[in-house]
Amino acid sequence: MSKSATFVRHKAKPGRRDDVRRVWEKYARAYVGGNDGQLTYYYCYDDNDPDTVIVFQLATDQASGQEFVNQPWFADYQRETAALLAGPSEIRTATPQWVKGAA
Repeated sequence: MSKSATFVRHKAKPGRRDDVRRVWEKYARAYVGGNDGQLTYYYCYDDNDPDTVIVFQLATDQASGQEFVNQPWFADYQRETAALLAGPSEIRTATPQWVKGAA
């Protein structure tokens, strides 16, 4: 299985989580929705922390998963998001060994 998973945890400044989402929607939502290399993508609010966003994506391979950071708008997205965060985001990548429903 050559698929690649990415997990991202953003900790927003108090009360700024919706603002982080709006920046993501402004820059990334359309790209993610039209990217065939990203098989699944979940933008989630943490149920136990009102200032945390958790993102999970499953890509066809590691290169497809990394294309996000190579987009021409990424620097603006990163700059605008950073101003709303309490600290650096946590990013983890993983190689799935089994995925329900995957061939």
